[in-house]
Amino acid sequence: MTAIPEHAQHEAVLAGTVTAVPLGQRPPSGPIAILPHPADTAMWAVQAAGGVLGPLSDATRGLIWLSYGRADELRAALDDNPGIGWVQLPWAGVDAFSDLLAEQDRPGLLWTSAKGAYAQPVAEHAFTLTLALLRVLPKRARALSWSTLPEGRSLYGRHVVIIGAGGIALELIRLLEPFGTTVTVVRRSEQPVAGAARTVQTSALHEVLPDADVVVVAAALTKDTRHLIGAPELALMNRNANLVNVGRGPLIDTDALVAALAAGSIAGAALDVTEPEPLPDGHPLWTEPRCLITPHSADTPEMTAPLLAERIRLNVLAFLGDGRFVGVVDPQRGY
Repeated sequence: MTAIPEHAQHEAVLAGTVTAVPLGQRPPSGPIAILPHPADTAMWAVQAAGGVLGPLSDATRGLIWLSYGRADELRAALDDNPGIGWVQLPWAGVDAFSDLLAEQDRPGLLWTSAKGAYAQPVAEHAFTLTLALLRVLPKRARALSWSTLPEGRSLYGRHVVIIGAGGIALELIRLLEPFGTTVTVVRRSEQPVAGAARTVQTSALHEVLPDADVVVVAAALTKDTRHLIGAPELALMNRNANLVNVGRGPLIDTDALVAALAAGSIAGAALDVTEPEPLPDGHPLWTEPRCLITPHSADTPEMTAPLLAERIRLNVLAFLGDGRFVGVVDPQRGY
């Protein structure tokens, strides 16, 4: 079996929010099933924590779901095995399971995800895309001749607005610190975020956009955040501002973004996620010179496998006794 790297263990603890579930509210421990297809790292994680693996049956009490979709199959597994008290999902975002989460929201069933576990690689990617836009690399990469036009801006001292306050945002703030940036975080609650010069609620988004040099979208996708960045928000951004999305494609209104880039209303956009996804051949964003697209590759399987395994290990420990679950999902909020 594959051992979990030390850095992965460190990240899983720091980036994920630990929730201590009271003894009377913890799911009953018992055999754990891994579906649809068991992976070596997941099996290692369960066994390393002292868990007992078994096939899905009436005796199953924990379920580790390793598919990034197939919600109907997961629904059937839960309906057929009502004794399951804990489900671990593989993604940081759980929008693919939002309807199922709401349907299955009941006492005795606890959901956890990988939120926060992949913070380092995704924040690193967001940081990379930010530098690429400021240094006009989308244009440079497409160039066929030497340019004599001086273009490009430094990250030092810029105002960066980060939408979202999860593990990605926290890690990105750490990466930005040496550049002397001023960071504003936009989040659902008004609780201040460590390292940010300012924290505002989502209702104040329009107030902070005009002064942003870079806007990084790293929020969860819910019914309330769909098209959080649309035509009105893009119109508020200044012409030198850049937009980065490492959250979910539908957080940005694609048609509005296409129009804003074509009009030169913003300087550029870098997207690791799109709507639709995958972005079809021939879509205008592919040929937009101000746009850089990466194919949802901020966290590759090679990066995430050990991180998810460590998240599983910690949550199996919680399931078996200490109740300190990491990445607990609120089924009604959808994250």
